[in-house]
Amino acid sequence: MAVKVLAIVLAGGEGKRLMPLTADRAKPGVPFGGIYRMIDFVLSNLANGGYLKIVVLTQYKSHSLDRHITKTWRMSTLLGNYVTPVPAQQRLGPRWFAGSADAIYQSLNLINDESPDYVIVFGADHIYRMDPKQMVNDHIASGAAVTVAGIRQPKSLADQFGVIDVGADGKRIRAFREKPRDAEGLPDSPDEVYASMGNYVFTTRALQEAVTKDAQNPDSKHDMGGNIIPMMVERGEANVYDFRDNEVPGSTDRDRGYWRDVGTLDSFYEAHMDLIATLPVFNLYNHEWPIFTNYGSWPPAKFVHGYDDRQGRAIESMISPGVVVSGALVERSVISPNVRVNSWSHVEGCVLMEGVSVGRRAILKNAIIDKNVIIPEGAQIGVDLDRDRKLYTVSDNGIVVIGKGQRVEL
Repeated sequence: MAVKVLAIVLAGGEGKRLMPLTADRAKPGVPFGGIYRMIDFVLSNLANGGYLKIVVLTQYKSHSLDRHITKTWRMSTLLGNYVTPVPAQQRLGPRWFAGSADAIYQSLNLINDESPDYVIVFGADHIYRMDPKQMVNDHIASGAAVTVAGIRQPKSLADQFGVIDVGADGKRIRAFREKPRDAEGLPDSPDEVYASMGNYVFTTRALQEAVTKDAQNPDSKHDMGGNIIPMMVERGEANVYDFRDNEVPGSTDRDRGYWRDVGTLDSFYEAHMDLIATLPVFNLYNHEWPIFTNYGSWPPAKFVHGYDDRQGRAIESMISPGVVVSGALVERSVISPNVRVNSWSHVEGCVLMEGVSVGRRAILKNAIIDKNVIIPEGAQIGVDLDRDRKLYTVSDNGIVVIGKGQRVEL
């Protein structure tokens, strides 16, 4: 008899470090890669893995995220499958989710209604491919109460991650440490550590008992990684799953094992740049493990004008449907649907979101431009960072970010 699995996706984070991109939307609802939203990656992994009963726990600024899920992720009700957003229901009193563990505690009715044998708890805002079924099978075989996905990272970077310290068997977790400066290497690789990916598989009863006990602790922050996992580690009930062992159909040697936490403006930008190389670091063209989404009924992209210096061109770039490149040059950029780039303008190293209009003779370099921004004729973005810092958001690495609908000054 097949085991019953319920997937819970945690999508309630504010995403403060991604401001201004999260000024008007939840972090998992931020557009990514031209036609996608961040949440499409975890939902695609679950769907490709065969897990089609999915609840998405939301909280902050969730309207565009809820709308995207409702319009895009429509499963066969005949077979009892669903992807449904679930806001904070305040079933236990007039309060919001106090943390990711409290979100699950307040949503235990969803687990009780489905009565699964195992519960997948994944984050909603990472860019990666993963076959969750392989992790679930590993969890079942281990007999652990919880299995935590770990990705190998250089030991020198341990102070940047939540680190999973394992025993001599390389599986049982003996400590879960936040950004340690004295991390120990892995038994089979002394120069590496396991960084937590924020993905968990629980035996149902163990999850129910853990979040219930945590809810009764007034000193807890009610966080999955900060409280629930350490509680279960202390009991000797937690195992690690090595992400390196996960074999995704269609992966290339270059993009196998790719995982990015796009929690900052710079990491968000760098993850986009990973998409556009001739041999991409993360390959969106894997048809054996597609990333699903819905981007509307836009017409094909169009490139017009082809004489003298007025040529519509795109080099090392991803161009979405509905885009018109009219006598302009686009280089090393990701262009979302319904963008227009007008004559003699130059867009280089940029991420342009839906509905952006770039005026004639404008210059954009190393920038993220959110939806519906109008770049006036002759404007220059990313050319004079001192000026840009007075008008816009500029990241630590010098990426200029203009928020949704923000006015651009000449």
